[in-house]
Order: sequence, then structure tokens, then C-alpha cells
Amino acid sequence: MSGQYRPLLLLTRPEPASLRFADQARAAFGTGFDVLIAPLMTTVFFHPALPEWQPEGMIFTSETGVAAFAALESRRGTAICVGPRTAESAEAAGWQAEVVGGDAEGLVRELTARQLKGRWLHARGREAAGNLAGRLNAAGMEIHELVVYAQDPLPLSKEAADLLMHSPERLIIPVFSPRSGRLLAEALSDRPCPRLRLAVISAAAARAVAPLRAASVAVAPTPDLDGMLCALSDLPGFTTKA
Repeated sequence: MSGQYRPLLLLTRPEPASLRFADQARAAFGTGFDVLIAPLMTTVFFHPALPEWQPEGMIFTSETGVAAFAALESRRGTAICVGPRTAESAEAAGWQAEVVGGDAEGLVRELTARQLKGRWLHARGREAAGNLAGRLNAAGMEIHELVVYAQDPLPLSKEAADLLMHSPERLIIPVFSPRSGRLLAEALSDRPCPRLRLAVISAAAARAVAPLRAASVAVAPTPDLDGMLCALSDLPGFTTKA
């Protein structure tokens, strides 16, 4: 591959998550690609009033939820987490964390079968999808919600816009959620994108980016880091160990 067409990972998550994924991609694929971090959202922590009762345990569906709630509450206990990264964050913050389900759907299935006892608290983002608490409550449990953060949209950076205009064949964009996909589609709504390559974390994320009509869309076989790396490896031009 010539220098002109050296692939470039365009990472649109908030900077800490993007930096971590860039390192993980280099560990998996080597250094034969460039990276541009151009977040399409920024994280804002909220300061809601805590419930007067002590929950049986916490439910965390993101690392950001862990960080935001940890800043509000000094007490620790049991935490049920979606995915190992969220559980690692909860453990590091002092909770006794358990991974339940690889994604929100898996968590609902497993907890419905388990039937949690007592009152639990789900610390979540403002834009959380899937009505997790509502579905678990409908299944006979008592799950309360506390909105502890938001990820507010950001405009596409000038550098990213220039690349999309002049070198779209270089770009490979990982999409880690349906909302990220919608923000990307909105940011590029006035630009043709027939040469883009996208690695998406789920079928729902793939539907969110469908308006872009990208040249290649690879769906992760599992909704986690390994799945996203696998999706990247399925895209043309991203398997070399340069």
C-alpha cells in the first residue's frame, strides 16, 4: 500500500476511549495505519440527588456510568456490569463487580432468569437505549434509574471534514453504538460517502449508519473489543502487520 493510501482510523468516541482503542488496534494490527481522534460527543457528569434508601446493589452498563456514580457516592457494594471493561472499572472504584451478559440484551435475559431480590439502582446515561429498568421491572424485579451523565453531540472537526472531502478512501471508522452511528450519519448528511469503510458493533449500529451507503460495513460478531477488532480485520486494507 502506498503512502498515499495508508489507512486512517477515524475515532469518534470521547478522547479517553478513543486513545485506548487506538492502542488496542495497534497491538492487534501493528502500526501500518494512522489515527485521527475527532469526537462526535463529549461527556458531561450530572449531580442528581441520591435515593434516600440503600440499594441492594448497582447496575452499570458503561464505564462512564461507573465514573459518574463513583463521584456522587462513597459507599460501595455489589455491582452487576455489562461487559468486562465496565466490571474492571467498577472493581477499580471499589465495587464487587460481576459481569452479566455481553450486552444489554444478554443482561436482561440473565437477570430475568435469576430474578434479583431487593431494590437495585441502574446508573445510566441520559441517552441510554433499551429501557433496561422498565423491562426488568416488567419481569418482576425492582430496578430504579439514576441519570448520572450525558454525551452531548459535537460537530465534526475541520481535520476530519477535510479528510472526508479529499481522502475518503483512507478512512476506516469504528462505530461503537447505534447513537454513535446516528451522530456520524448526521455529521456526514451533506457529504457523499461511497468509499467509506465502517466497523460497527451491532446490527442496530449498522442500521444507524445505513444512510451513509458506505462501501464496506463489517458487523462485529460479538458486542465487545474482540468483536470490533474482528470487524476491523474483515474490512479491506486493514489486516497488515506493518
